[in-house]
Amino acid sequence: MDLEDLSRRDVLRLGALFGGTLLAGGTFMGCDSKSTPAKATAKGVAHQPGSGDAVALRTSDGPPPLVDRLTVTVVVDSYYDATSKTDKVGNVKVERTGLAHGEELPRQLKSEWGLGLHLASARADETRNYLLDFGLSPTAGLDNLNFLKLDIAAVDALILSHGHYDHFGGLLELLANHRNRLRDDLTLYVGGEDTFCYRFRVPDAGDPQSFGVLDRRVLSKSNVEVVMAQTPMVIGGQAFTTGAIARNSFETVQPAHRVELGMRDGVGCDSSHFSPEEKAGAIVPDKFWYEHATCFNVKDRGLVIISSCGHAGIVNTIKAAQAASGVEKVHAVLGGFHLLPSPEPYVAQTVEAVKALNPDYIIPMHCTGRMFARLAEDAMPGRLIPSTTGTRFTFGAV
Repeated sequence: MDLEDLSRRDVLRLGALFGGTLLAGGTFMGCDSKSTPAKATAKGVAHQPGSGDAVALRTSDGPPPLVDRLTVTVVVDSYYDATSKTDKVGNVKVERTGLAHGEELPRQLKSEWGLGLHLASARADETRNYLLDFGLSPTAGLDNLNFLKLDIAAVDALILSHGHYDHFGGLLELLANHRNRLRDDLTLYVGGEDTFCYRFRVPDAGDPQSFGVLDRRVLSKSNVEVVMAQTPMVIGGQAFTTGAIARNSFETVQPAHRVELGMRDGVGCDSSHFSPEEKAGAIVPDKFWYEHATCFNVKDRGLVIISSCGHAGIVNTIKAAQAASGVEKVHAVLGGFHLLPSPEPYVAQTVEAVKALNPDYIIPMHCTGRMFARLAEDAMPGRLIPSTTGTRFTFGAV
């Protein structure tokens, strides 16, 4: 059986299983990080959530909460340009971070392969702060948070897009060094069980090479609550996640590392979450079934969709956010789109498909690649905004 051609019945069955756990009170389900979050697991589910129709949790009470303003700070990315100037591009305020001078000269922003973002949203006098992904190394993210004067103590929730080391590598060091500064009832939102699988790089010749594994035992010892967001949910009262992203477009999962489904010495992922075909292989191609995107519904603007890595396809990701929220208008799409390994015709097709969805702005980061930026700038002039480590993007009231 082809795992990407599962029936609509299977997808709806999965949605009903998770929706019954996550929906509360007949409204767009909210896991407010100020209160105890609902837990959701999928033990025994032997089919994949991203295979059919997108799941919507929009109800008669309307779309997810509006925010007046959202500021996204790029804490870690693979590129830094100290010469870029602060500016306003259309409705988006773009603040750049230059070099430190004087006594601070030895301290500079650190860039590396990976992604880490700080998200700050506001609705009236209520604010929320999130850390979304944590870079690759245990030092770059921490150093940059300090350099950028971002208050760790003000963070309301942690979000991890998927289980790749270049997105979670700085997480455990953050907890080891600063858990006492973070809120007592700290929650980490992940897309699903495969976040905790062992990952490997498999070279053309030679043995598989480890690409790390997130040890949930360390999270437990750090008193971090883990919530599985397989279907859309509100996070902290202001953000929302797409949940697992349905694969409905021409897009395919581009080459990446492989995944081992199972546990070893108490570490790894529960293989009962995956199909018999996948469980049969010790190390199999990674389909990123539970990668999710983090989104905001900005007043008078529309959706701001943060893909982080976009293995499920950036077009699929945008459509998942629209389906989850019931909001069609896309204000901005930012993050990694994972198009670096892709040939130009495929990238060009992706650009045209994104253009058809009519976002106001495109902000590529991390694993997107220069080819996408070049083609998108040609196809959608004035809509592409370059991003580097240390940039702050403010959407909404500025």
